Amino acid sequence: MAVVGVGSDYSKKLALYSIGGNALSDPSKPKHLQEDKALKLVLEDVIDLLEAGFNVVLTHGNGPQVGDLLALEESGINTKRIRTDLSTWVAATQGMIGHELSMELDSLLDLKSRPERTAVVLTRVLVDENDFAFVKPTKPVGPVLDEENMTINELDVAETEKGLRRVVASPHPIEVLDLEVISKLVELDAVVICGGGGGIPIVIDGTWKGVPSVIDKDRFSALLAISLEADVFITSTAVDQIETGFGTKNSKKLSEINLNELKMLLKKGEFPEGSMGPKVEAMLSVVEKLEKTKVVLCSPGNALKSLRGDSGTNIIRG
Repeated sequence: MAVVGVGSDYSKKLALYSIGGNALSDPSKPKHLQEDKALKLVLEDVIDLLEAGFNVVLTHGNGPQVGDLLALEESGINTKRIRTDLSTWVAATQGMIGHELSMELDSLLDLKSRPERTAVVLTRVLVDENDFAFVKPTKPVGPVLDEENMTINELDVAETEKGLRRVVASPHPIEVLDLEVISKLVELDAVVICGGGGGIPIVIDGTWKGVPSVIDKDRFSALLAISLEADVFITSTAVDQIETGFGTKNSKKLSEINLNELKMLLKKGEFPEGSMGPKVEAMLSVVEKLEKTKVVLCSPGNALKSLRGDSGTNIIRG
């Protein structure tokens, strides 16, 4: 299946909005979503984008949620049950989180008398089963490990910025297998919620099958933006701007930075792999591939301000 850019077929401009994990709550506690300030700001961003004339596609993370499900299974609560493949847990969390986001957003669309409705797509993504990621797992999932849960058998662990965490394989996404479905839904003016947790990793060898891994959400979001030829790529996260020298007295927030400068900072190790690094890589890839696409990073609630250059960080070609 070929990935075909379809953005030019839309009558409206398309905004791909990537939601950071800070905006998502535990899907087992849906009422808590209504009290989550960050999530409310994300939903306000979506409404603002719709009212500004954009179609909107939302992507989101699932790290804490899939980590919790894994921890429950590995703890031996259901010892007689065959272990569920990690790709299936990714699908499960896509459904749970997508459902809650959809309910919240459709309620707000009603309140605002907007005509749009949401559509949640369980999104499958092609990966290479020979990807080196399966040899050396690097993607953190779940909470920081303590002495009690470190006793779980057969865990790959690594030291991260937040502490010792479980790590799993994170292969590079090759193709969004449900791209045409997402595209058609956008043409119908649906607000599409898709690619949760980076998508369900799939290999195709005669048949389709899920593989135990987690695709980085930012890499997936960039691939989808490029495949759809999005007019705007927004990374919404906990910080309001990209910052150099983070946590030091020489820290500096960037309202605008060009492609080559950002590449140089990334190469110098300015942005850690476990936090800002994947986001910067994703934004760089979109700037490189889509010459006319506006690429910004901002905190929830500041999408339109960032597109105007009044907030966030804008990544420019030169």
